[in-house]
Amino acid sequence: MAEQLLAFAVLIALIFALNLIPVFAPPTWMALAFVGFQFPETNPWALALAGAGAATLGRLTLALLAHRIVGKKLLNKAQRANVDVIKRRLEKRTTLTFGIFLSYAFSPLPSNFLFIAYGLTGLPLLRVALPFFLGRFVSYAFFITGGQSAGRRFQIDSLESTLYASGYFIVTQLVVMAALYAFTRIDWEVLLDDHRFVWRR
Repeated sequence: MAEQLLAFAVLIALIFALNLIPVFAPPTWMALAFVGFQFPETNPWALALAGAGAATLGRLTLALLAHRIVGKKLLNKAQRANVDVIKRRLEKRTTLTFGIFLSYAFSPLPSNFLFIAYGLTGLPLLRVALPFFLGRFVSYAFFITGGQSAGRRFQIDSLESTLYASGYFIVTQLVVMAALYAFTRIDWEVLLDDHRFVWRR
C-alpha cells in the first residue's frame, strides 16, 4: 500500500513538472493513457482527478512565470502594448474566456501556448483554472479508460506506438513555438478592429 501511494505521489509530481515546462514536454494525456494501459486495475477516476489537479497547478504556474519573466522582462514596450490589446478585450468577456479554456481542455492539443499567452496578458489566473480543470478531468478519464481497455484486449507494438507519439509530439511543439512567436508579432488592434492582418516588426 505504501509503495502504491509513493508511486502515485511521484506520478502526480511528474505531471505537475510536465505542465510547468514551456515547450517540448510529453503530453500528459499520453502519460496517463500509458499508465492505464500498463496498470488496467488502477481507478481511472481517481487518477484523472489527481492528474487534472496537478496539470492545472502546473499550467497556472507556467502562466504566472510567463507573466513575471517574459511579460515584464523580455517583451519590449511595444510588444507589451500589443498584448494589452488582447487583455482589454478579454477583461469584459469572462464567459468567452471560460468557454475557450473549457473546450480546449477537452482536446488532446498541447495547452502550453494557451497558458503562456494568457499569462502574458496578466489577467487573473483563477478565471481559467476551473474550466481547464473540468475539461482535463473529463479528457484524462477518457484516455485512461481507453488505455485500460486497450491493455486488457490488445497487444500493441511498443516501437510503433513510440514512433507515433514522437511524431505527434515534435509536430505539435513546433506549432506551439511558431504560435508563441506569432502571438507577439500580430498587430491585434488592427486585426480586431479593422479585420486586417498586420505583422509587427
